[in-house]
Amino acid sequence: MTQREYSVRLTVKDAAKLAALAEMYPGRTPEQILTELVGAALVELEQRLPYIQGEKISSLDELGDPIYEDVGPTSRFAELTRKHLGSGPAH
Repeated sequence: MTQREYSVRLTVKDAAKLAALAEMYPGRTPEQILTELVGAALVELEQRLPYIQGEKISSLDELGDPIYEDVGPTSRFAELTRKHLGSGPAH
C-alpha cells in the first residue's frame, strides 16, 4: 500500500451505500471497502478503454498474424501508470 492518502467527499447516497456494505461485512472497515472498490473500478476502466489500431506492427500472434500497436488511451494509461509507479511512494 502507498503511504499517500486521498480525501474524498461522497454523495449522501454513496455514503449510505458504503455504510450498508460496512454493516454487511463487519470485518472490513469503510476504508478497506473503498480501497477495494477503487481498485476494482480502475481495473474495469482500464479494460473498457478503447483499442485504436496504429500503423506499426508491435508483434505477431501465435498464428503469425500481425498485432498492431495501440495508439488509443489504453497505451497512454499504461505508460502513465508505469511512470507513476516508478516515481516512488509520493504517488
